[in-house]
Parts: sequence; structure tokens; C-alpha cells
Amino acid sequence: MRISVLNPGLQSTIQDLGRHGYQKYGVIVSGAMDAYSMRLANIAIGNTEKEGVLEITMIGPSLELEKGTLFSITGGNISPTIDGKKIPMGRPIYLKEACVLNFGACIAGCRSYLAIAGGFEVPEVMESKSTYLRAQFGGFNGRTLKKGDILNLGVKSVEAKKIIEKLQQITSKGEFTAPSWYIGDSIAENSNSTFVRVFKDRQFNNISEESVSKFFNSEFNVDNKSDRMGYRLCGEKIELKESLEMISEEVSVGTIQIPPDGNPIVLLADRQTTGGYPKLAHVASVDIQKIVQLKPNDKIKFKQITLKEAERLYLEREKYINKVKKTIKFIIS
Repeated sequence: MRISVLNPGLQSTIQDLGRHGYQKYGVIVSGAMDAYSMRLANIAIGNTEKEGVLEITMIGPSLELEKGTLFSITGGNISPTIDGKKIPMGRPIYLKEACVLNFGACIAGCRSYLAIAGGFEVPEVMESKSTYLRAQFGGFNGRTLKKGDILNLGVKSVEAKKIIEKLQQITSKGEFTAPSWYIGDSIAENSNSTFVRVFKDRQFNNISEESVSKFFNSEFNVDNKSDRMGYRLCGEKIELKESLEMISEEVSVGTIQIPPDGNPIVLLADRQTTGGYPKLAHVASVDIQKIVQLKPNDKIKFKQITLKEAERLYLEREKYINKVKKTIKFIIS
């Protein structure tokens, strides 16, 4: 089976959980910006969590899908439709006929994840299907999708076939069927400001007390120069107590750096392997989704928590994911 690209959208790339273990060679991790939504999209249709998906940013594509395709969409709501009919998100969708899947306006968030049963049949580079745009490798020919591209699909899993069997038993009008159950994804709509939880990072104590107060009590805007490497924030300038000479240190997704201009940068999927700017704080992993679903000029506020609390939140989310997997397994058994 395959997918034909009729319109590529703004930035549509194949991403998975990234290529780990190669940072010591200077190769970045890449992967889905919203890994949580990506995992749920795969789980909903019987793929492994790490299977490659299509990351759709801001303006979505138009895709021609074949009869018998099983897919799911999670993350930001970019108004997915088939023949003008809204597609329910967070659940498996089975096509009874060949269809064109379209995306429209951003209702909530800015990144959607399209998972296809069987995954995309593209070569793995360093054990990952993720697209690294700057280096032009991985994904589909190392680039964003273009009009006329043909994406071949892999073999459906046993779980995916069981999901299809269940969906084929549903009587419905139209080109597709979907179950009544769905997976919650928690993308907020029309929020005036997004609260993000962070804990102290290595150079926290090198930041002036006044700047620390500003950081936690002020509102920042997402700069339009933000990208997959990191989100640049505009607002109160963050200053050091005194000049600091640093040797480059490790960074990871969620690291908040303070460059010389005082505007914080939150490092994300395409972050560099090391960094030489002071690290003020680190975003709790469960709140990375909140940041990457923000659009330019959206507002953000930070709330301090402890590392222990961040770990507790992470474990709670993993328990939820395991619960979702067990529930789906029960439904299709």
C-alpha cells in the first residue's frame, strides 16, 4: 500500500523517537517534537511506539490514501477532513474506500501526528527513520514532503489487523469507520498563557536574584525565529550575577539556555549535542508537549518544581500510556 502527496503542506516530515547513541559523534537526536502524541498515534493503530509517523506543522498536506488504510491522528488539531467530513482524533480510522485526507486551520496546537498501520517504508539511518533537515538525511530523502511524492507503507502488525477486524464490524455511512473510544491527548484550546513546569539546572545559582524572580513571574512570547532546534523566547532579559566563562556541556530536550542577549532558548528535538550558554532551568518532560504545540507569539509562563516532582509526573504519564496499551489490547482481544 502507499500514500500519494497531492499537496505537501508547510513542513511535513517523517519522524520517530530519534537516533540515540550518536551524539558523541556530533549527530543530533532529532525525532518528533511532540514524542508523547507520536507514541499515542502509533499505539492507537497497533504499531510499535517508536514507528515513524508524519509530523505535520501548522499547515497540513493533502494526501491520497488507499482503500484498507488504517491510520490515526493525534497532537495539535489542524482540522483533518475527508470529503469535508471531520476526522475524529486520537482513535483508529479505517478507510472503506480510497480517500483524500485534507488538513485545514489550526484549532489547537500546531503539530499533528499521522500514524499509518505498518509505518512508512523508508530506510533507517543510524537506527532511525527521523528526518534531519539541516543535514538532509533520514526520513523521505532527507527532506520535507513535496507534491508528487509516493510513500510506501510497511506490513501491518497482528494488532493492527485485529483493530481492522473490529472496525469492519461497525456499520457507518461514508468512506471511513472509527470506534467510539478515543485516547485523550490534552492539547489546550484558546489558552491566554501556557504554564510550563521546570526544575533548576546547573547554572541556576549563577543567575541574578532579580532575573530569577523575573523568570518565574513574567510572561514570555514565542519568537517567530523559533524552530525544531529550539524555541526562542522574548520578554524580560535574564542576567547573570557576573560574567561566566564556560566549557561546553551536555544539553538535552528541555534545557533552557541563557545566551548573551538575555532571551531564554528552550532546546528541542533538533538541538545541538553540546552547549556553552548557562543553563538556567530544565523543562519537565511531561510539559515538552505544551511548548512544542505553541505557535509564534503565543505566551508562556514558568513554574518551578523539584526534580523529584518532575520524575513523579513522568512516571504517572508512563503509567497512563501502559494503561492505554492494555485497554486497547483488551478491546481487540
